[in-house]
Amino acid sequence: MARGKLRIYLGAAPGVGKTYAMLSEAHRRIERGTDCVVAFVEHHHRPRTEVMLHGLEQIPRREIDYRDTVFTEMDVDAVLARRPRVALVDELAHTNIPGSRNTKRWQDVEELLAAGIDVVSTVNIQHLESLGDVVESITGIRQQETVPDEVVRRADQIELVDMSPQALRRRMAHGNVYKPEKVDAALSNYFRPGNLTALRELALLWVADRVDEYLQQYRSDHQVSTIWGSRERIVVGLTGGPEGRTLIRRAARLAEKGAGGEVLAVYIARSDGLSSASPKELAVQRTLVEDLGGTFHHVVGDDVPVALLDFARGVNATQIVLGVSRRKSWQYVFGPGVGATVARDSGPDLDVHLITHDEAGKGRGLPVARGARLGRSRIIWGWLTGVAGPVLLTLLLSGVVPDMGLANDMLLFLTLTVAAALLGGLLPALASAVVGSLLINWFFTEPYHTLTIADPKNIVAIAVFVGVAVSVASVVDLAARRTEQASRLRAESEILSFLAGSVLRGETSLEALLERVRETFGMDSVALLEREDDTAPWNCAGRVGASPVMERPEDADVDVPVGDHMALALSGRVLPASDRRILAAFAAQAAVVLDRQRLKSEAERARELAEGNRIRTALLAAVSHDLRTPLAGIKASVSSLRSDDVEWSEEDQAELLAAIEEGADRLDHLVGNLLDMSRLQTGTVAPLIREIDLDEVVPLALGGVPDPESTVVLDIPETLPMVATDKGLLERLVANVVENAVKYSPDGEPVVVAASAIADRVELRVVDRGPGVPDEAKDRIFAPFQRYGDAPRGNGVGLGLAVARGFAEAMGGTLTAEDTPGGGLTMVLTLRAGGSGTELPQPVSAGTTRPEDPARTERQVS
Repeated sequence: MARGKLRIYLGAAPGVGKTYAMLSEAHRRIERGTDCVVAFVEHHHRPRTEVMLHGLEQIPRREIDYRDTVFTEMDVDAVLARRPRVALVDELAHTNIPGSRNTKRWQDVEELLAAGIDVVSTVNIQHLESLGDVVESITGIRQQETVPDEVVRRADQIELVDMSPQALRRRMAHGNVYKPEKVDAALSNYFRPGNLTALRELALLWVADRVDEYLQQYRSDHQVSTIWGSRERIVVGLTGGPEGRTLIRRAARLAEKGAGGEVLAVYIARSDGLSSASPKELAVQRTLVEDLGGTFHHVVGDDVPVALLDFARGVNATQIVLGVSRRKSWQYVFGPGVGATVARDSGPDLDVHLITHDEAGKGRGLPVARGARLGRSRIIWGWLTGVAGPVLLTLLLSGVVPDMGLANDMLLFLTLTVAAALLGGLLPALASAVVGSLLINWFFTEPYHTLTIADPKNIVAIAVFVGVAVSVASVVDLAARRTEQASRLRAESEILSFLAGSVLRGETSLEALLERVRETFGMDSVALLEREDDTAPWNCAGRVGASPVMERPEDADVDVPVGDHMALALSGRVLPASDRRILAAFAAQAAVVLDRQRLKSEAERARELAEGNRIRTALLAAVSHDLRTPLAGIKASVSSLRSDDVEWSEEDQAELLAAIEEGADRLDHLVGNLLDMSRLQTGTVAPLIREIDLDEVVPLALGGVPDPESTVVLDIPETLPMVATDKGLLERLVANVVENAVKYSPDGEPVVVAASAIADRVELRVVDRGPGVPDEAKDRIFAPFQRYGDAPRGNGVGLGLAVARGFAEAMGGTLTAEDTPGGGLTMVLTLRAGGSGTELPQPVSAGTTRPEDPARTERQVS
């Protein structure tokens, strides 16, 4: 069965019209004859949105009872049974009510897609998981409902629903988004122009990145090599010299001038010669470019300008930033240099910037050895110098400058032999020595124009000439071979050093390593294949690039075995055998990284199992003792009341009934904490943030404290600002903290509960005069099933403070422990003050029965 397609309307902010656009799309599809139904749409009492539901088939929702309230959620089974062609599912980041089929709505959507049903959904930019910290820094609100970015990125279509901040605020002022009584608070808090502008920019940049992924995939699939300047992408060419830092900063400033600019620093290691790059300087430059938001790349290339241009066109760059050459003036006789060559060959679609710097014209720190791998053109020039050079020199000495003497003639011919060795190696030099000796014998030794030598001294001279020529040629050729070996080893050592450094820096993801292999060897794709045994089919453990080999390593251009049942498969071109050694190192490292990832996952699962076992053990201990203790008291009191052997007085009956009530209250408190701890660990606590006064909540939290009038002193000023919190969670939090403080306070020393306002937050301090807690144990007391010191077993299961801290963090606050001056412990609860950018509650539609009365229940699971 083919998987369904997902279309997402991504909103820049609440109220921009995502649901309206989705319903409009549904009407268009129905007009074209598509079977389209509404699986779940929330209109929030917005008249225009509600009207768009007319004429659309709606799947009945599923009703779920939760905390004495009926909620409605999407009925996944009903949608699967109906099997429409297209299903509309609103609010992709929504958290389902406990007891639902899945925890999150996007998981419901995954089931529909897997069943072959197309889904059209909506989500706001602030609900993307990766943007949680950024949105909180902008709006002051931590989004409790999020959806993984990968879920949205996998969508077949993403359409941005956008609106200018001014237009959105006008919509709100006209009552098209919120009810009139909520408009002023919304406009002055979350929907401030600055917040909306920042959220809009986030949405545009995120969608731009997604579009860039589509573009790269299209260019790869269609083998487009020309540059499409859809966005500014700046490549910085680094040599490892000190000028690299200047170039990186200059490129970063260029990228900032255009929205979405990107900086890619690339160092090209020359495989045909020793490099003057400093590994330490390259590491510093890598850190700098990453700190500025760019990426660092390491590429091996025989021809630096060609490799640089190929890399730039491969990443669809629009600009190249290079430094002015460090070569001295006289060194330009050997060629125009990398900068001039790149500028000449870049073409009209790639701008090249040559940046001046302090190192320009000062020369290189280390000499760059000449190329050891002789190219075709150099070999041709070597043969021309070795064969044609002596002939031309003979004509010159015979006709233009005759009678220079045999010694001078032989030195000139020897010079040509050395030049032929330098250019073409040993064979052209030997040919030059032979040709030169014959020409010297024929034209410059008596008798002339014969190969006979009359003077024995000339015989010795020619013999010495041949010997010297052959010796010099051999030495030069040997030096070239040693240079070739040294340059090859240098290139390999650079790559291995970089590989080891990346592992030490924590870059151990398999995809990153495979991408490094692909870039280093200039391949189209790289895949790591594995299988269980010799007869099992191959499976792909990781891959990068376009159209990687997925079935058999033999199908690739290059395959490197890793053990018996793993292989690295590369596609793009056939690599020389000399590259196999470095490839084997990459392959071995890939196998290690894969094993490490799996061991890490297994360790994480083992840690979770160990934590679960620890909690289960503690829970069993609690059930076996702490829960049985009040049960035993209740059982004894009930048995006594039911006994016919004793006639109890009214005072005795009242005492027994009081014991039953006390035991039941203890049981209720213990079970409540256990359930709350379970909800915190499963992440199902989603607070409903409202602005309330502390003096409305704190007195209610003292209901479970014995004799609160004498054991607790309240100091809650009426002038305190309101706090943004969940009333029900705050009440449970304060009750747990105060009850814990009263438990450890000495007789006659009341617990002080005081509140104060500091900047944009409100602090509630619960002060006791008990034994206190040492600094090393202050964090440990907030761990589940932990009780400090020698607390008696009957004092609870050690969950009160753990639940309290969990509730505080769920509401965006903090709960910490401090020493009380003079002895004791002070619990400090910090909450956000109202009016500081708190999130407003979503309007409630007619079909959703979320709690509106904060006194009834304050937990919103949405």
